[in-house]
Amino acid sequence: MPDSSPKTVLETEFPVRYAETDAMGVVHHANYLVYFEEGRSQYMRDQGSNYAEVEASGYQLPVTEAQLRYVGSRCYGDKIRVRTWVEENLSRRVTFRYEVVDPDSGNVLVTGYTRHVWTDTAGKVTRVPDSWKRIIG
Repeated sequence: MPDSSPKTVLETEFPVRYAETDAMGVVHHANYLVYFEEGRSQYMRDQGSNYAEVEASGYQLPVTEAQLRYVGSRCYGDKIRVRTWVEENLSRRVTFRYEVVDPDSGNVLVTGYTRHVWTDTAGKVTRVPDSWKRIIG
């Protein structure tokens, strides 16, 4: 049964760094995955944990699928805001959704998701303990 509880949406804002741009002066497309990771990491911290604690407890959360849709672009020095939330939180899988927006106009620049599976330290897919499921949301 789908979870109908309200979703926590976390917003993280930062400027585009020069090293993240390409020869055309815009953010290179691959860097949006890094922005997604930053949003996801901040989401975990705001929920009271972090990836180091996940790993210390004997679990890992590797990305198994990523999807991005580019609508707009950003240049060096422009600010971006990454909105992150959990779309799906199952016993063995979690899906994070993202929107990268212009913080001034609110225009959406990139949308996407990353899907992750819970594994043990040997890389075997496993059920996540309820404690981690609750923390992630």
